[in-house]
Amino acid sequence: MNIKEQYKILEFGEYGDERGNLVVAEGNGKDIPFAIKRVFYMYGSDATVIRGQHANRKTEFVLINVSGTSKVKVDNGYETDVIELNKPRMGLYLPTMLWKDMYDFSADSVLLCLASEHYDGSEYIRDYNEYLKEVRGAASDEKEQDE
Repeated sequence: MNIKEQYKILEFGEYGDERGNLVVAEGNGKDIPFAIKRVFYMYGSDATVIRGQHANRKTEFVLINVSGTSKVKVDNGYETDVIELNKPRMGLYLPTMLWKDMYDFSADSVLLCLASEHYDGSEYIRDYNEYLKEVRGAASDEKEQDE
């Protein structure tokens, strides 16, 4: 599958007047394609830091840079793509089994992460070679079954 078909750029509603702006992102399939079970955010990183460096077997994510900018490199085991998160009304939906690296954080970056599951360290794949074995092995198995 083409990597651009796996992740999705989300645009949230933005409302503003003389008082400022308000961005709305609702869960349970309205704006966020899952029920939100965990929220966390990263700040204080800089352009040299790489966060993430893992894939998840069960958890889906939406990443939103509510302040500043950062980049996300996504990898499906065959292709990679880089998405710049540079607007607080922009979200990046990441389904399960995509490797993710977050990096190139601006000094004012606050990266908000919405997760479909509570934290469970056992469902994280933190070794890239193990990740490749899982995704490529699954693809090889499916190909053999189709033949």
